[in-house]
Amino acid sequence: MVNDSNLTGLNYRAEALRMGPPCIPIIDAHAHVGGLRAAEVLLEAMDLYGIAEIWSMTSLIEQVKPLREIMGDRIRFIAVPNWRDSDRQSAHGAGYAKRIREFHAEGAGIAKFWAAPRGVDIGHEVGDASLMRLDNPTRIEAIQTACDLGMTCMVHVADPDTWFATRYADAARYGTKRSQYEPFEVLLDRFPTRWIAAHMGGWPEDLEFLSGLLTRHANLTLDTSATKWMVREISRHDPAAVREFFTRWRGRIMFGSDIVTSDEHLNDSSTAYEMDAKAHSVESAFDLYASRYWALRTLWESDWIGPSPISDPDLAMVDPTRFTPRDSPELRGVALPPAILRDFYSNTATALAKENTARLARNRRES
Repeated sequence: MVNDSNLTGLNYRAEALRMGPPCIPIIDAHAHVGGLRAAEVLLEAMDLYGIAEIWSMTSLIEQVKPLREIMGDRIRFIAVPNWRDSDRQSAHGAGYAKRIREFHAEGAGIAKFWAAPRGVDIGHEVGDASLMRLDNPTRIEAIQTACDLGMTCMVHVADPDTWFATRYADAARYGTKRSQYEPFEVLLDRFPTRWIAAHMGGWPEDLEFLSGLLTRHANLTLDTSATKWMVREISRHDPAAVREFFTRWRGRIMFGSDIVTSDEHLNDSSTAYEMDAKAHSVESAFDLYASRYWALRTLWESDWIGPSPISDPDLAMVDPTRFTPRDSPELRGVALPPAILRDFYSNTATALAKENTARLARNRRES
């Protein structure tokens, strides 16, 4: 079925069989699992593409127990703010420390701190332009809460270069891309817990910068979530340079997809929420989820070159004279060696999870 997640009409079930299992069962360390029926669809895609475990930023804490009943020990949870709270100043400010404790009580070992530049807009809307900044005092309080509980901190610290060329062109309002990292690096030094920088540290376009960041901060790990972003930008690098980067930072990079699931994906209905409008039936929802695993495994494991089956509106955002929002970039596989893949796909995340478990247990004993 041709749709925005399957522009080339692939049969993702047949493709999974053709691809075969990965060299090691994969841990997807960055996803957003919501919706109990959608979770069943996701499980089929996980089974087909060799995803053994998924770490989820589930927005409704009430869904944690039901999702665990469906997915068992294949799902771990990451603390996130309540994005649906009408009191956004509390949800993203002082109230988040309380929510971190609630997620921790449900077994979460990671707390997420979203600090994308567009957070400035949210801050202005509620009367506090600095609300979403990592150095806001209420953010520091929430980070301290997570650290006191023995949790790892995850950060979304920047957005694609395509967005800085367009959506964030007003540097006086949003800052430069480099300036996004200034408060983050202060926190990396201040709080010696383990940190995860999502979306390949927010700068897959610049491997040299990421190497500098990893060199300066031994407590930092990257995840490679955000499928469209990774496919577009990793494919632009020389594959040998990508292999060299992953080899140099072996043990410091984890696989992630950034898949978002929702029961709204299963319904043929219109919605004002962009993420819920990405699918409209069980089959299109399956394509949405499976396409991410097909594209990522093809990118990381193979030397295949061809059009990505996933539409990427960022192309048209930068150059509307050449692209439409349904166009896709070239996918150029980087063929990581099996030894590197085993650490990237599983071993690094497994070690971090064990570290979290030990730290949480130690903090409970001490408290």
